[in-house]
Amino acid sequence: MKQQFRTESDLLGSIDIPVDVLWGIHTARAIENFPFNTRSVPPNMIHAYGMVKLACLTTCDGLGLWDNNKPKIEAMLQASREMADGLLDKHIKVDLMQGGAGTSLNMNINEVLANRTLQILDKPLGSYDIVSPTDDINRYQSTNDTFPTALKLAAITGIKQLEQNLIALQEAFQQKEKQFAHIVKVGRTQFQDAVLTTLGREMGAYAEAINRDRWRVYKCIERLRTVNLGGTAIGTGLAADRQYIFRVVDTLRDLTGIGFARAENLLEATQNADVFVEVSGILTANAATLTKICNDLRFLSSGPDAGIGEIKLPIRQAGSSIMPGKVNPVIPESVIQSGMQVISNHTIIANVCAAGHLELNAFLPLMTANLLDSIDLLRTACDILHRHCVEGIEANEAKCRKYVENSTATVTALVAELGYEQCSQLAKLAKEQNKPIRQIVLDQKLLTTERFDELISPEAVCRIGFKK
Repeated sequence: MKQQFRTESDLLGSIDIPVDVLWGIHTARAIENFPFNTRSVPPNMIHAYGMVKLACLTTCDGLGLWDNNKPKIEAMLQASREMADGLLDKHIKVDLMQGGAGTSLNMNINEVLANRTLQILDKPLGSYDIVSPTDDINRYQSTNDTFPTALKLAAITGIKQLEQNLIALQEAFQQKEKQFAHIVKVGRTQFQDAVLTTLGREMGAYAEAINRDRWRVYKCIERLRTVNLGGTAIGTGLAADRQYIFRVVDTLRDLTGIGFARAENLLEATQNADVFVEVSGILTANAATLTKICNDLRFLSSGPDAGIGEIKLPIRQAGSSIMPGKVNPVIPESVIQSGMQVISNHTIIANVCAAGHLELNAFLPLMTANLLDSIDLLRTACDILHRHCVEGIEANEAKCRKYVENSTATVTALVAELGYEQCSQLAKLAKEQNKPIRQIVLDQKLLTTERFDELISPEAVCRIGFKK
């Protein structure tokens, strides 16, 4: 069957568009101009844009526009809700690696909503004299205020999910803190034996680091909730009704339940993208924390026979196509790579912010790709680290005990009792005679068995300082 087309026109000429698609001529030109096909618009950005359009159209409806044409108004609102609910994702065809500060995405959104409205009204697609992508769907708007507002909404939505995953990860480490509280082990600095601690306390430190990230991420919402919606092209509100400008952000707040506020200086808020750099910096801190923790988990589980092997990570999959029985720490490795990507994304985000000129930043599409990618990577990384790794960590108590008995780190626990110089001599003798510190101390009758055990007990090695 021969494909049928409809003809659409703009200031550059006319293009034949497949008759049954919801996008139009501007989308067609963007598909031709930006054929990267590498960075599709993230679904949460599409949904957020649909919600922003719903807020704008709802506000316009409240001002009595469209001559009280209720069927048309209801159809436009329905189309926007469908986009916000994820029902129109497949119709967003433009690549994010686009020029024009996001205009191609905004117009793809406008065309899809206009044509979906026409579908609801049972009118032919492309009948823009009935429902216009610009005069109706884009009424009182610009790419320059709707795009960054949608990005902030998408980021907030993702950050809320990330926060929940951080809480779950923190709680998983706290559970291991309790489970391993009785296991004394060698603490290490610079990969060398240092002093005694407990495996539980080590896990508790990870929990506290994740807790700090959790609160930093939570505070990101405060930084993102100020928007320039209503500022239109450069923040002056050009071509927008004054009442609309003062109402539209309130509508968005009511629809989303998020405490959005209109920027006091709409011009400044349209010019600058530094808030995204600040948020990305906090995400990068989280990435660094996760990377550090996962490197620790790999080290502590190394071996398992010829390495440290103090903990056992859950077995997730075979580790080699040539080495039978080999199992790799694939979950920590995946999280580490996610962290590396987030750190790299931050460099791009900072460069995008710095590249803004005068009244607009033309490179927000790249900002969108990298910021939402970072949020999604961290959200997934925290989830799999919690479910596929931390929950299933087991302690190798025998190895921890063996290292304590044979490490000169044990002598550090005796310094308060025997003094630094004598403990140094004990460490030297242990090396020379290849004997455990315990045996050297007991042979020389420097301490009783009970006192030695007390000094290296979980309670003693976790105590803050010593009490005379």
